[in-house]
Amino acid sequence: MARHAEPTADGPAAHQVRLSARVFGVVQGVGFRYRTMGEAEELGLTGEVKNLDDGSVALVAEGTGEQVEKLLDWLNSDRAPGRVERVDHTLSEIQGSFREFRAR
Repeated sequence: MARHAEPTADGPAAHQVRLSARVFGVVQGVGFRYRTMGEAEELGLTGEVKNLDDGSVALVAEGTGEQVEKLLDWLNSDRAPGRVERVDHTLSEIQGSFREFRAR
């Protein structure tokens, strides 16, 4: 069974969501993937992050809306490794297909 943080309150922030994102900029490499994985794990998210052939990074994360927003804020901040130029993302229904967060 997938490990997902349980909502602690009613409302949109507690609703379980899936974040699908492409991160553009100078972000390829093990350091970016593993720092992103560490941040996602600290937030209690499950999912994966991987390099793509075009130089971007693909990210899928599942958890509460609040957790996902915190990860997006981190990606768009100075704290994220590399030089993130932009993060294109969509939110959708959680699929529950991850047991942990992993870097590939």
